[in-house]
Amino acid sequence: MFEQAQTELSTLRDLLRFAVSRFNEAQLFFGHGADNAWDEAAYLLLHSLHLPLERLEPFLDATLTSDERAAVLQVIDRRIRERLPVAYLTNEAWLGEYRFYVDQRVIVPRSFIAELLREQLTPWIDDAHAVTAVLDLCTGSACLAILAAHAFPAARIDAVDISPEALAVARRNVNDYDLAAQIRLVEGDLFAALKGKRYDLIIANPPYVNAASMATLPEEYRREPELALASGPDGLDLTRAILAGARQHLRPNGLLVVEIGHNRDALEAAFPATPFTWLDTSAGDQYVFLLHRDELP
Repeated sequence: MFEQAQTELSTLRDLLRFAVSRFNEAQLFFGHGADNAWDEAAYLLLHSLHLPLERLEPFLDATLTSDERAAVLQVIDRRIRERLPVAYLTNEAWLGEYRFYVDQRVIVPRSFIAELLREQLTPWIDDAHAVTAVLDLCTGSACLAILAAHAFPAARIDAVDISPEALAVARRNVNDYDLAAQIRLVEGDLFAALKGKRYDLIIANPPYVNAASMATLPEEYRREPELALASGPDGLDLTRAILAGARQHLRPNGLLVVEIGHNRDALEAAFPATPFTWLDTSAGDQYVFLLHRDELP
């Protein structure tokens, strides 16, 4: 079929239709930036052809060269055959207007905390310039650390991850944004390497997939590092550890902000006396909690 496409399809419109048909036929899972075959195919083709990502319409009837067709068909084939998230095929992921380099050493960036950082955590933080120390736990590609650096320009930021492979990707992104003087990358298991240092704000998007969900993950998620996904039987192993250690690393008026996926009910059952504040995001108020230092269990 792909050999036939190489000779019979000529325009971007042809290739886009072909990609959508093949993606739907293969029953791909979409959860790493796009939620449907059309949007993912359009992004993948525009990126592969070095065209503006926001300008599909003017190019739909442009004829591709044979080399361009071959390159596009190769990436469509890899998406289907290897079940790779598109971010790994393009080596980029976006959070709003911010672009990050990614590969299979890190989880594909996706976090509701990014939305909150764009608003500088208003109204929970009154003066963004008064925030001088931020900790980003489980930093992965350093995407949230970089957003925090832009949100809180006076802050020095420690970005921690247990994976040296992830930190290599993080370093590339920090350097791409020229933030090496503001963001310090730290290899370690949560707070272990921080030697009692205290912060105005701790943010974390830790692993939070429970064992039952890990056993049924779509293939696309299995291409991501398991270390960045799995968090014990109920998905709360890392969150428990963060709650246990956060108090001694927060300044007196410090805040803890943590993303926990679909685990709100399990978390509230595990910590019934803790007054979690659930923050509104584009998907609702189920996914990110905030605690003041004196509210920590």
